[in-house]
Amino acid sequence: MKPLFSNMTPSNWKTTLRFVAGIVAILTLNACAVVAVADAAVTVVATGVKVTAKAVGAVADAVIPGGD
Repeated sequence: MKPLFSNMTPSNWKTTLRFVAGIVAILTLNACAVVAVADAAVTVVATGVKVTAKAVGAVADAVIPGGD
């Protein structure tokens, strides 16, 4: 029984390595895109919570007597 890659020429090796490198690059960039989208979503939610907290604080200051 022959080894699996025993009949590959240097040209075939280059093609195979380019293919593998391309797949690795695509997977890496996709992971980066997922992280960027998740980061953007967290930023939007955090901003919404911050604005809501400020609005609730302003309403509480206006409604509760004896403030500053």
